[in-house]
Amino acid sequence: MSDIPGSFSAFRIHNDSNGYRSGLETVSLEDLSEGNVTIRVAWSGINYKDALAATGKGKILRQYPLTGGIDVAGIVVESGSDQFQAGDRVLANGSGLSETRDGGYSEYLRLPGEILVPLPAGLTMREAMGLGTAGFTAAMSLHRMEANGQLPGMGPIVVTGASGGVGTVAIDLLTAAGYEVHAITGKIEEFDWLERLGARQCISRHDLHWGQKPLEKASWAGCIDTVGGDMLAGISSVVDLWGNIACCGMAGGHGLHTTVFPMILRGVSLLGVSSTNCPIETRRALWDRLANEWKPPHLEEIIKTEVSMNDMDSVFEGMLEGKSVGRTVVKINGSED
Repeated sequence: MSDIPGSFSAFRIHNDSNGYRSGLETVSLEDLSEGNVTIRVAWSGINYKDALAATGKGKILRQYPLTGGIDVAGIVVESGSDQFQAGDRVLANGSGLSETRDGGYSEYLRLPGEILVPLPAGLTMREAMGLGTAGFTAAMSLHRMEANGQLPGMGPIVVTGASGGVGTVAIDLLTAAGYEVHAITGKIEEFDWLERLGARQCISRHDLHWGQKPLEKASWAGCIDTVGGDMLAGISSVVDLWGNIACCGMAGGHGLHTTVFPMILRGVSLLGVSSTNCPIETRRALWDRLANEWKPPHLEEIIKTEVSMNDMDSVFEGMLEGKSVGRTVVKINGSED
């Protein structure tokens, strides 16, 4: 371990007799979760889930203390895995990071080789974290929809929560994949930007009126929904025959009050999207697609903010207040790409 310092910085989250708290601390490698691959972390990112974990406003961590950050990209410095060797560029997202094991807000990190993804040639580490779990979730949503028969010729796909991390990547990715995309957001000031990303039509969520019938006139061939709650219930009544709804968020609530009529009369499918426990083979395949044919063409524009670990708190608060737009990357040892 000669190349690994005896101590370094990590963003730790505690919940004990002194209360719930988080912040930068000095730690050693032995303080962190075990793993057979040690990486020098270069970049991470901030997702809604990270904001919930850091502030304690959501029950994300299952044990304490842990280092926050559900995404990480870095360079292998030591490896006990036959899949990786020193110098390899790797990434990880979900897979228990900042839930059951230490996450990416740390200058060094130990991870099991079986959850690591070799960084695809088409992505820098900064770009990979610009996508992060948000971009991966958007890709998994489209993957599940297409596996269930979704095709561009069926009609437009609507994206809810369109100005957030998942939403902006979804618009860009869907457009690159040949779909007509419509966007629903509460931030009407972002309409022009979302149109530049590829949205053919932007709709204010404040102007939506779903009607009272279990089935209303079909408006879209499918949906990537990051909102949940009443939004998801309303969307389900206006998706056309054999369309798919990828459910991947709950920014608007975790309840769902709807009827079975869209499913049994129109053949609409509600598809769950869980980025945390995706099988590693699927995870690696989707990251490869994100680096190639599904790479969002406006990714650099979607990465709205770059911060250090010292400056994450304001991002967490803004995200929970609904003020965030696009993606935020965290530069940790980011001299590497």
